[in-house]
Amino acid sequence: MSPHDTRKLFGTDGIRGVANQDPMTAEVALRLGQAVAQRFRHPDRPGRIVIGKDTRLSGYMLESALQAGIVSAGADVMVVGPLPTPGIAFITWSMRADAGVVISASHNPFQDNGIKIFAADGFKLPDEVEADLERRMQDISEGKGEPGTAADAIGKAIRIGDARGRYVQFLKNVFPKERTLDGIKVVVDCAHGAAYHCAPQVFEELGAHVIALGTDPNGRNINDGVGALHPENMAAEVRKVGAQLGVALDGDADRVILADEHGNVIDGDQVMAILGTRMLEDGSLPEKTVVATVMSNLGLERALASKGGKLMRTAVGDRYVVEAMRERGLLLGGEQSGHIIFLDHATTGDGMVAALRVLAAMGQTGRPLSELSRAMTRYPQVLLNFAVAKKRPFEEMPSVAKAIASVESALGVDGRVVVRYSGTESKARVMIEGTDEIRIRAQANEIAEVIKAALLA
Repeated sequence: MSPHDTRKLFGTDGIRGVANQDPMTAEVALRLGQAVAQRFRHPDRPGRIVIGKDTRLSGYMLESALQAGIVSAGADVMVVGPLPTPGIAFITWSMRADAGVVISASHNPFQDNGIKIFAADGFKLPDEVEADLERRMQDISEGKGEPGTAADAIGKAIRIGDARGRYVQFLKNVFPKERTLDGIKVVVDCAHGAAYHCAPQVFEELGAHVIALGTDPNGRNINDGVGALHPENMAAEVRKVGAQLGVALDGDADRVILADEHGNVIDGDQVMAILGTRMLEDGSLPEKTVVATVMSNLGLERALASKGGKLMRTAVGDRYVVEAMRERGLLLGGEQSGHIIFLDHATTGDGMVAALRVLAAMGQTGRPLSELSRAMTRYPQVLLNFAVAKKRPFEEMPSVAKAIASVESALGVDGRVVVRYSGTESKARVMIEGTDEIRIRAQANEIAEVIKAALLA
């Protein structure tokens, strides 16, 4: 059995659940803090662990419990408060910490929360390290393993007061130093989340006129009708004020959805197409390859191919995109949902880095985003999600394989079929792309019905 198979708490993006319900309880966070301190102990000094969070009400509870667990196991804590997930990754490696902990459920509603961990280099932990943390937590709960830390070896906690300023400066350095945003009007929707201070500040300090939305968090309104999951509000504001760009971040600002000057929404696939084709043209794209997931639109693949490039696909989840990029030494990857990763700048998806790279492309070409977005022609895409009682492997159901093969044959080179189970919910997903939306919708429904019948057999 692989380490991935043994994990019960950690999923595709850390531990996640409803706040104050297992596993998102103070008790679990306390044990996790102790396990993190044990795992990332430094041989010559106390371990140093960064803790940051988004703006959820439950963040206070989990932050206190994690902090107590870490210091009780003999490591020191550096608390940064509300800061985007990529900002916490940045602080972790720039402060030479031994690990970083993010308390956030990203784009989920405020009732949910999550905990994800970065290693000293700012990258998310591999499956086997997460499995080891779970084993340590189990030992702690059973009273096994290492004894408690002596009174004179308990760790301490300090607050990094200038963490936001450090991250703002890092983001400004992403933008070409010879350029400013003078005369540019930008709408930025912070989703009442972790970027509510730093995102407007970055654009303003670069010279832009900023119209900020979603900057009044109250602990309960994160992602509530705002941000990357609801870009229509940002897009409407772009049209209203005549902005050149709209930026919608999610609750922890690791993903972004843009809008052009006409209020047309630009997703992650289009951002990768814009920047990937430009990098192909100037010869700066390693192996002429962009990494995305199986869910990215066929139009992205075709856009890259038109410039002599190619698209490498991974399983769904930005961690798998990053793993593939690191293995191959690639620089650009991401997801349709707006996780965009530039490994020459950051170790994880960063919505602000992506927005700044697009603004740089607009400035360098003198072209508005509506023109740049023509780099990609989107193929119609239908996605069906439906609940399942069990997740029986598709390869064990011949009728499903036959239905998929039939649709793939009918689509030919102008379409794709992706059938998978959700990694976080009891659902099956059927995605089909093609040239005729009515036709592919019927085909998706056909495959879904075959799956439902096979699961009942």
